[in-house]
Amino acid sequence: MEKKYPRIVFRKRMEKLRDYVEDMGKDTLKAYRNAIKTFLDYDEELVKEVIKSSENIQRMNYRLEHKTMSIIAAEQPVASDLRFIEAALKVGSHYQRMGGLAANIAEVARHVKDEKIPERPLNDITHMADIVESMISKSISAFINQDMGIARGLHRDDDKVDDLFDTALKDITKSMFDEKDAIYYMIYLLFVARFLERIADRSESIGDRTIFMITCEKP
Repeated sequence: MEKKYPRIVFRKRMEKLRDYVEDMGKDTLKAYRNAIKTFLDYDEELVKEVIKSSENIQRMNYRLEHKTMSIIAAEQPVASDLRFIEAALKVGSHYQRMGGLAANIAEVARHVKDEKIPERPLNDITHMADIVESMISKSISAFINQDMGIARGLHRDDDKVDDLFDTALKDITKSMFDEKDAIYYMIYLLFVARFLERIADRSESIGDRTIFMITCEKP
């Protein structure tokens, strides 16, 4: 039993690390959902909550770095365990950036809250937002459960978001020409579309990191 005990302690630390990364992912997803919610139906208190969540995710990432370094120093993990720890660090940095982008979307909501957004650009962004939300959720599941199928599927989802971004760019540009007075706030719609595209890219990167963690081969 004494010989096994250090290994049991190590496994528990790894399980706690996995749970911590999962919690960080869930907080990121919640911040994103709230950001989209306040963009579509403005709520100043929700904007503040998203910004506060982004700051908390940043702090969580610092703690994640400390946890991973502590495990490496104390346990000297090898092979798959070391790859998971390394991947957790990368995934944490993606969550931190996604939280920051969610805060950016919430900030933009302040600039467009009183504007009547044209139907087509709004539909483009809403459709993008739905796919991106699904991608964040899938990226969390792919990494935590080490699911190659879900991880690979994120590439297809990212292609859809890229196509929608191109469509949104065309529709927003057209609206600018049609309504000169709308140029001011339509630019903010371009920002939102860009933020969504970048969050999708981060989700895809988590999928790529998951694949590398499992196979040791770069997608």
